[in-house]
Amino acid sequence: MELLNLDHYKAEIHRTLISKLDLEKLSRVDSNQARQAVSAIVREIMADQRVPLNFEEQERIKADLLDEVFGLGPLEPLLRDPKVSDILVNGKDHVFVEKGGLLTRVSTSFRDDRHLMQIIDRIVSRVGRRVDESSPMVDARLPDGSRVNAIIPPLALDGPSVSIRRFGTGPIAGNQLVQNKSISPEMMEVLQAAVKARISIIIAGGTGAGKTTLLNILSQSIPNNERLVTIEDAAELRLAQENIVRLETRPPNIEGQGAIRQRQLLINSLRMRPDRIILGEVRGEEAFDMLQAMNTGHEGSMATIHANTPRDALSRLESMVAMTNMNLPEKSVRQQIASAITIIVQAHRMSDGSRKITSIAEITGMEENVISMQEIFSFQKKGIGPNGKVVGAFVPSRIRPRFLERLRVAGIVLPPTLFENEMLVN
Repeated sequence: MELLNLDHYKAEIHRTLISKLDLEKLSRVDSNQARQAVSAIVREIMADQRVPLNFEEQERIKADLLDEVFGLGPLEPLLRDPKVSDILVNGKDHVFVEKGGLLTRVSTSFRDDRHLMQIIDRIVSRVGRRVDESSPMVDARLPDGSRVNAIIPPLALDGPSVSIRRFGTGPIAGNQLVQNKSISPEMMEVLQAAVKARISIIIAGGTGAGKTTLLNILSQSIPNNERLVTIEDAAELRLAQENIVRLETRPPNIEGQGAIRQRQLLINSLRMRPDRIILGEVRGEEAFDMLQAMNTGHEGSMATIHANTPRDALSRLESMVAMTNMNLPEKSVRQQIASAITIIVQAHRMSDGSRKITSIAEITGMEENVISMQEIFSFQKKGIGPNGKVVGAFVPSRIRPRFLERLRVAGIVLPPTLFENEMLVN
């Protein structure tokens, strides 16, 4: 049957279903029982209306209506697909998904803008927020932890828009990144050793480069006897430790009051006796307090930052410290950065959609007024293979990092061969 007719019958059945449902009573019933009850009502409606549909079409309509009543309507099949990492709704009939690092358009659509608005309202109401003309932008979270941003007219000119960033349900093993050829075994071993030895690390990269994934993996090397405090704009981290307190910022209310920023949470976290502070993403004046914490007893803290190179990450940190309006001398700020941070890891999303750790650099101190760095590992791109995949190699610089002494003091001895072997990727 034509899709147009199928949508027509579905709309008719949906209207009849809504008129028969007692939503308040339904909310008090076990979800499985509720789904079975609604499923029975849908079958009864289709039998009464004698809709000329075959069994497969009836089952499809029933599944769509159950998603409409209990889930997020047309988005539910996409959310059930574990290969989908991002869902981007540009309008009622323009939906894109990211699979394997590449964006593709899908046939998913909404009946109209009002239907899409209903789904947005359902998402944001679950976390006690609202979206309307007076508050046309909102950040929210799905029950599985996926991050949602919605923006509606008058700010969105072509109708409501939704962006869903999905995250795994559990911790990812470090060897999974190695198997995916995102990092070499030698690079992963060095980073895991640095985390155990309480060496502070910043992970830099662009959107979707895999910064949060790497931060999750490295956090698994933190000993279980340490107390962690995580601070995020939108909770994405999935840390496996027991002694952990997770903090999240709060946006302003409809009157523009009550906002809690990352800097306030970071200052408060210092009173919570953390061994390490994990900052989901440093993006503002909290950079100053993060450097202070790393320099005063919270070694081994970690954060991510948006930057294209390790040197860019340092420049961004300087700019963020300047946001505090403390008028600190440039040299003083750079000395703070050089003494607080030891390793900068650069993540990058390649043209074929794969993620790669393209650089591991060590900050070695100051030379006059400049922060000195040396690269320990890098990814050197050779070209594109016949299958469209990036061809290259993870190459050590064969420079022995200065933090090896800190590893030795912590009882960790790395074999010299770690800094000698290349790993080809094709």
